[in-house]
Amino acid sequence: MAETLPGLMHVDHVALTLPDLEHGVAFYRDVLGAVELYRLGPFDARELPRMPDGRDWTLAHLNVAGARLTLVMMALGTNLMLELFRYELPADAATQPRRNCDLGASHIALKVRDLDAALNFLRARGVAVMDGPIVIDDGPCAGLRVNYFLDPFGNQWELVEYGHLPFMDGTDVALYGRA
Repeated sequence: MAETLPGLMHVDHVALTLPDLEHGVAFYRDVLGAVELYRLGPFDARELPRMPDGRDWTLAHLNVAGARLTLVMMALGTNLMLELFRYELPADAATQPRRNCDLGASHIALKVRDLDAALNFLRARGVAVMDGPIVIDDGPCAGLRVNYFLDPFGNQWELVEYGHLPFMDGTDVALYGRA
């Protein structure tokens, strides 16, 4: 048996970098129901002690040299924390989210009981909802319905609706939504 990460328990949080932290907090609170847990920062590489090898703190810990950042941790549902970052520096940071096909791109999927009701809710609040839903009728995911939407900053999110999916019969892994 291959050796794997010792002590792994579960996903703790997912992080997004946003251009406007207050607008992000308001969107995730008011539209998705997230609850703010705490704020930290701002942290500025110019004000933090340098590492013993001379590197600045933000390069050593965040892989971003010369950063100035603030973060807000939010609880999204009962099983995910959403960490929102706002970097004021460096000035050359990208200003557009990566496309799904770009290296390092990601999206966050939220399971909902009623996809149609959730999509209507988002549309009524002016959220950009992609075409759909995508409906899977056969194979390991038969019964799955999904639809993507964009947050105000262009980050892609996904809504999923399912009960028992066929692939669940072939695994002993404890999965969310497993009947």
